[in-house]
Amino acid sequence: MLLSDFDYSLPKEFIAQKPLEERDQSKLMVLSRDKQSIEHHQFFELPDLLDKNSVLVFNESKVIPARLKFKIGEGNAEILLIKQIGDNTWECMVRPGPKFTPKTDIQIDNELSCHVKDITENGLRTIKFDSNDFKSYLQKNGHTPLPPYIKEEIDNPNKYQTIYAKTDGSVAAPTAGFHFTDKVFDRLKTKGIQTEFITLHVGLGTFQPVKTDNIEDHNMHSEFFELSESIASRLNQAKKDGGKIIAIGTTSIRVLESCADENGILTPKSGETDIFIYPGYKWKFVDEMITNFHVPKSTLLMLVSSFASKNFILEAYKKAKEKNYRFFSFGDSMLIT
Repeated sequence: MLLSDFDYSLPKEFIAQKPLEERDQSKLMVLSRDKQSIEHHQFFELPDLLDKNSVLVFNESKVIPARLKFKIGEGNAEILLIKQIGDNTWECMVRPGPKFTPKTDIQIDNELSCHVKDITENGLRTIKFDSNDFKSYLQKNGHTPLPPYIKEEIDNPNKYQTIYAKTDGSVAAPTAGFHFTDKVFDRLKTKGIQTEFITLHVGLGTFQPVKTDNIEDHNMHSEFFELSESIASRLNQAKKDGGKIIAIGTTSIRVLESCADENGILTPKSGETDIFIYPGYKWKFVDEMITNFHVPKSTLLMLVSSFASKNFILEAYKKAKEKNYRFFSFGDSMLIT
């Protein structure tokens, strides 16, 4: 299967540069796989569109201020934390690369220095930071790691968080959850719809571009996740009772599908997943999903094209442009049933 199969044209004016002031006022496209139909709604209508036996599964990972900006000599430098692999030790993206050679010590500012230990196979730097409280340093000095297609700084870091974010660890937000507000949660609760929260720390596996012409040659970077015994048990029982498992975002999907066996039973796990879902994948646990509109040729677009058909998804994207939907992280969303 070719990378070019997942390409589409998107003029830059469709790329949302900032979130809506009222998150649940975003557009919600509803795709029915059975009917091959497309409907247009607003997100605040979601509780009315769901069966009362629906079970929504959210990723509660919280974005950390993972971008460090500083000077090396007279030049600008940047470190983007990707994944913690040890005590104060992270895999990082860096700029400019030639300044971050192995065995190099770098003074970031008066409070922090670091040591470049190694370069990984995919070009990341393994960096150890010299700090007694690196988490506090990041909170004070780090920047929100916005995607490169967002050209404007945000005035409040919480705008790049879900309202239910809880567990520090992500370097990109699970953006399908951006649309949920307290009002939407209240209406879900009133309707008796079950909600569950799991964790996947978003890293390179989610946003790394595919560089191989044959997508099956792409290697996913692993990401940490956790599915507790109590939540796995509740989800298994809900599934057994005929509940519809609705994953909020591709990161929630990757946890559930990583933990499900061939019989559709979840096993509680904590560890790393590098699951790569693309057309031809046999789905095990997820019944429906809520997801945003994804970057061309991305693994996220491949995942949703596996759940529905690629042609149906690309037709939906075409309709979205006709209806002036907003794309990517701060954009609108779709419910695929």
